[in-house]
Amino acid sequence: MPRLPRLTKDEVTGDVRELFVDVGAKRGNVPNMFRVYAHRPEILKTMVAHLNAITNTGTVPVRTKELVASLVSRINGCEY
Repeated sequence: MPRLPRLTKDEVTGDVRELFVDVGAKRGNVPNMFRVYAHRPEILKTMVAHLNAITNTGTVPVRTKELVASLVSRINGCEY
């Protein structure tokens, strides 16, 4: 059982709600990690900027980066 609940779009406001709508439209859902970080919007914003820098730069294809992240999470039994 998680210590922090995963917030829904209906439980957040302002910039966080806009981010949830944008991410949800692009991915089809809002990842659990984003929903937990939503408790601290200032940290969520920097985390999203960091993930965008990792995902959208460099020479490794985005799909490969996503597959590696998913595999590492699965190996470690992580739901996020």
